[in-house]
Amino acid sequence: MNSPGPIGRNNVNLCGNPRAGETMVFVHGFGTDQTAWSDVAAAFHAGYKIVLLDNASCGGSDQQAFERNSNRYVTLRGYAADVVEVGVALGLKDAILVGHSVGGMIATLASIERPDLYSKLVLLGASPRYLNDLEYHGGFTQDMIGAIHLQMYRNYYGWTQSFARQALGDSGKPHLVEYYARHLDSIPFTRAASTLITILESDHRKDLMHVSVPTLIVQSKDDFAIPLEVARYLRDHISGSRLSVIDASGHLPHVSAPDAVVAAIKDFLESAAPTSQAGKLDA
Repeated sequence: MNSPGPIGRNNVNLCGNPRAGETMVFVHGFGTDQTAWSDVAAAFHAGYKIVLLDNASCGGSDQQAFERNSNRYVTLRGYAADVVEVGVALGLKDAILVGHSVGGMIATLASIERPDLYSKLVLLGASPRYLNDLEYHGGFTQDMIGAIHLQMYRNYYGWTQSFARQALGDSGKPHLVEYYARHLDSIPFTRAASTLITILESDHRKDLMHVSVPTLIVQSKDDFAIPLEVARYLRDHISGSRLSVIDASGHLPHVSAPDAVVAAIKDFLESAAPTSQAGKLDA
């Protein structure tokens, strides 16, 4: 059987304005798929070509391709290679790459590999390392990660409900908690556990110095998974970047507070994020 190309493998969907001169590519985070971007992407339909994709093993991506190439995805670089291959297949040039959570680091690695494909970067609730280190506060300890995996093993359904409530924070929108919990429930336990290990034990702090494109870091003011210190670390270690702390709660602001996310991205794109403003803090 022939392996699917990147368009089919990652369930790529094109929308927006086909006559637009610029393209935006959206990369989702753990436990969701491209539909998580629906409200944010819709705000850019008139002015941009929009590319939506599903990360390997997620949503409508080719599950058999993931199983055949599972070794490719033991690190985030395999997922980043997919994003690069999608860009090449579509003939992209100077696209805007938007990534949420782990999708943010996937997007970062893709932009480092091919800044000609992706010349602007938006990182939403992203982290280069989740584990605390000597002088670095990532928000998690090894004991905390061990406890998460134990909870998943003992009662996966109960864990997905709890994680969904934490992820949405104080959004006041129980239907969104149910939406995220359903997505988590649809992931087989073994796959969810192995993917979470890959994410939580990743460390891409040394890669940040290689980012060469204008970068916006968008951070909820209250995010259980990503402390504000992490967002500031990204700002301080990505040259030419700027940080926008938005009035949102939880780890999925593109779902719970899309207007705030859209406003931050539009401001970034309109201002062109000059490199002379490296380290600017908007909030």
